[in-house]
Amino acid sequence: MNPIDLVVTVCALLSPATCEEQHLVFNFGGSPAQCSMAAPPYIAQWIGDHPKWQAVRWRCEYPHTHDKA
Repeated sequence: MNPIDLVVTVCALLSPATCEEQHLVFNFGGSPAQCSMAAPPYIAQWIGDHPKWQAVRWRCEYPHTHDKA
């Protein structure tokens, strides 16, 4: 199992123009595409813990893919 970063774009329910990315890192044994398809239960859990936010999109990537050397 390798760590994978589930990047969820969430917007505030009371201010839909207020959006941010949340990074949820967990161990997953598949590709980023497989992670994206398996993500809804993890997103639902996060939304359950943060009811003032709504998930609008998500993607999976390996951690630190956007870091500069």
